[in-house]
Amino acid sequence: MKIKTYVEDLKTKSVIELQEELVAAKKELFNLRFQNATNQLDNTSRIKEVRKNIARIQTVIVEKENAAQ
Repeated sequence: MKIKTYVEDLKTKSVIELQEELVAAKKELFNLRFQNATNQLDNTSRIKEVRKNIARIQTVIVEKENAAQ
């Protein structure tokens, strides 16, 4: 249920807002990978979650761009 509401929230945002959120998610993924490499990351499942969120954001961006054409 949590994922469904997250996707619905993404669909209400504009492409520019989605791109900003994509940049933020990629920065978070970089930081998580860095923490994992230095053995400072406690919750390693967060990496997988962020990667999936990045894919969700990219999917919504592509859907909006295709709908605009």
